[in-house]
Amino acid sequence: MSDRSPKLKAPPIVEAVLDIDCDLPPGFDVAALETAFRDAFRGRYPKFRTRYVQALQFEAPPDKDPTVTGKRGIQALQFLQADEKQLVQVRAQGFSFNRLAPYTNLDDYLPEMERTWRVFVGVAVPVQFRLVRLRYINRILLQLADGRVDLDAYLKLGPRLPDEEKLTLAGFLNQHSAVESDTGNQVNIILTAQPPENDKLPVILDIEAFKHADGEPNEWTAILSTIESLRTLKNLVFRKSLTDQCLQLFQR
Repeated sequence: MSDRSPKLKAPPIVEAVLDIDCDLPPGFDVAALETAFRDAFRGRYPKFRTRYVQALQFEAPPDKDPTVTGKRGIQALQFLQADEKQLVQVRAQGFSFNRLAPYTNLDDYLPEMERTWRVFVGVAVPVQFRLVRLRYINRILLQLADGRVDLDAYLKLGPRLPDEEKLTLAGFLNQHSAVESDTGNQVNIILTAQPPENDKLPVILDIEAFKHADGEPNEWTAILSTIESLRTLKNLVFRKSLTDQCLQLFQR
């Protein structure tokens, strides 16, 4: 399945994410570099926010009351465009580029991905990159009729009930992990339903393709080659997960 398959007029993508995990220098401190990163990204990403993570530790020593201690740390520095539809994240593990809907196609964002990655490299000075991840979250709205929908008409990876006449599906969560034999790329696939909205059933198809690949941070060509390979796998999974009738929904 080539990535050069016919483009969709209205792709159901609500978020696309590129993650590049890195080995960072000893003593790398996200908080200490906040000012440097804000200066570097401010031009095109004027909005800023910090994401925190809370770690709890529970101890129950013999003959003593249990204690709980907490530690708060920075999970990521986020730099957002004015409309907040696009953002760059500096994480303790590396770099992320997020694009929210409306989404066109990956080719439109690759130059900015490269530019912001090089900015990240210039400030963070990573030792090497070690994993590239491409994740697409799709939200597909299926028409309900009398509160029901024939999922087989839209999903090739659909849920099944033991008795379709006596039971009405109230929700589902399917999860698969796989390895592509030709490339060694890996993929996680999650298919789940959200609560109905009026006469529509929202279905989430979450595709996360990734590869462990060590390389020099300045070798964007190697990173790009991996991204292209992951994109091909992502498109294969997307199109093989949905029926032609479902794909037609995105051509309107």
